[in-house]
Amino acid sequence: MTENTSSLLNDAKQALMQSRFSDAINLCERICALPDTHSHHKDALYLKAVAQRLNRQIGQALTTLTALLDRYPDYGRGYQEQGYCFKQCGEERNMASAFYRATRFNPALLPAWRELEGFYQRNKQSQALTLAKQHIAHLASLPKPLLGALDLMHDGQVHKAEKVCRDFLKQHKHHPDAMMLLAEIGLKLKVYHDAEFLLESCVALYPDNDAAATAYQSMLGKLGKYPQGVALARRRLAKNKDSVAIQGALANALVGLGELDEAVALYRTIIKKQPSHIALRVQLGHALKAKGDSAEAIDAYEQAVALEPDYGDAYWSLANTKTYLFDESMIAQMKHYESAQTTSLDAQIHLCFALGKAYEDHQDHASSFHYYEKGNGLKHRTQQFDIKRTEQAIQAQKDACTQKMFTHKLGCQAQDPIFIVGLPRAGSTLLEQILASHSQVDGTMELHDILSIASSLSNQSVPYPFNLASLSDETCAALGKQYIEQTKAYRGSAPFFIDKMPNNFIHIGLIKRILPNAKIIDARRDPKACCFSGFKQLFFDGQEFSYSLTDIGRYYNSYVSLMEHWHNLFPQQILTVQHEAVIDDLEGQVRRILDYCQLPFEPACLAFYNTRRVIKTPSSEQVRQPIYRSGMTQWEGYKPFLGPLLTIIDNNEST
Repeated sequence: MTENTSSLLNDAKQALMQSRFSDAINLCERICALPDTHSHHKDALYLKAVAQRLNRQIGQALTTLTALLDRYPDYGRGYQEQGYCFKQCGEERNMASAFYRATRFNPALLPAWRELEGFYQRNKQSQALTLAKQHIAHLASLPKPLLGALDLMHDGQVHKAEKVCRDFLKQHKHHPDAMMLLAEIGLKLKVYHDAEFLLESCVALYPDNDAAATAYQSMLGKLGKYPQGVALARRRLAKNKDSVAIQGALANALVGLGELDEAVALYRTIIKKQPSHIALRVQLGHALKAKGDSAEAIDAYEQAVALEPDYGDAYWSLANTKTYLFDESMIAQMKHYESAQTTSLDAQIHLCFALGKAYEDHQDHASSFHYYEKGNGLKHRTQQFDIKRTEQAIQAQKDACTQKMFTHKLGCQAQDPIFIVGLPRAGSTLLEQILASHSQVDGTMELHDILSIASSLSNQSVPYPFNLASLSDETCAALGKQYIEQTKAYRGSAPFFIDKMPNNFIHIGLIKRILPNAKIIDARRDPKACCFSGFKQLFFDGQEFSYSLTDIGRYYNSYVSLMEHWHNLFPQQILTVQHEAVIDDLEGQVRRILDYCQLPFEPACLAFYNTRRVIKTPSSEQVRQPIYRSGMTQWEGYKPFLGPLLTIIDNNEST
């Protein structure tokens, strides 16, 4: 009979409370010998380390914590326990480093902050001491239930945190800290519409609460609502014109909106005031890269590296230009900081992906894959992603969206949008650049508006997408008109525009329901090349499926299955464009795309690389050059390492 891990865990906790440390250790070891379910191994390893420390087995405790943190590299409480171990054996520098990491991953750990406060006082680190005191004061000011909910959220127990927070709000309606925390929890649960409403309400109720305004500003950026973000930042600056933080928020929102000249000027102004602000130098580089000023972008990234050599994002930003070549000294420097204990997890992940690209450029596929695999593994372990949920969501679209739903052309009759959908790294940026070179088409970016509308439909008595069938004609028309109005901020004066959010392939049923005349282009690429290209890409946000070869293979298969469903529902209404066909016959494919979009042929579409426009995707530099073939076979050098991916794709293609 399988032992009950929950019962064993409770017994271990009880033994620990009763100072029966050896019993607690033995119980935890029994749990770790069982199959891991519901993260019981994580709890058991943590309790075992605590029991070992209290039993004065510091060496064993540190070994247990190494195993724990290797598996759960973002577990703040594990680093806090590591700090206590180092403190007990007098290793003060290691102690401070561990407590600092604990607060990075779980800012609600008040004991770790207090330990850091003492360390900073003893070592006369005044700036760090001030920040620690501010955090301690904030945490100490929170009502105990909210502090507990904050701890639960950062510990990964998001649903428990939500319940505690909602219960608190029932007793203390419109409490600003509770509203902000519940919004942050909503963002983690991907309940975007509710989270946005909470913060918008909080700002309206407490217009002088800067923390609420900052949280709302961040939320708007994450949701891609850049026009609202710009407007909010300008209102905030009117009250506090010297705030560097708000100026930076405005610059970020302007980049999102495509107003790059103003953003670049603002970044440069801020950096002049605060030359040591490394993150802003990287953001300046991103803005310059989006403009097409690659040499200046590289200079900004290199300045960031020179000022803070362990800032991983700067190295990855250089690698992500796709044209930058790291020399041997830079590779050695990256390897040094990637393996250093003082390097943050986020920086380590960025460095791994940068090293993967560096070794790829040197044709050392084994070393390259080692770092790609390590970076993906670290990233994957920091996320609570389950591919089964994505597969279920895609199956729900197939179950909900049937032929009967689309017998009439409901919705807004506008013909403006051209949606380009597919997997990331499938060649969609090239298709967008070709179309955006046409005089009648505006290129925009990966717009979040369809995802936002889908989110707004999610929290109803009949869940999305099953509620699509019950939407009235008036509602469909209103939602389509809402999309057209919201996207005007990203357009010029052309009659057509492109929305190239790849994930919109999931929501084609919604698109056809509210915008029946929209054009939809399905960007395809050889699955092996496409999936591996996604695996070696560190995305700014989202695309959680891409950090595992198994997950990305299963995601690809689900995508193909859903697109077959859409093609059956909407015959001749979705154009599939194969990336390899564009490379082999550019003019033929360009004419085919323009015919589908009912646009006359223009030679500028063949010379797409001459078109100057804002491009924010990783392919920005590649589509500013004539077509080249080298990317078609890059994955083949990694074939010996791609077994899990190739098996999944090959099995799907053979069925």
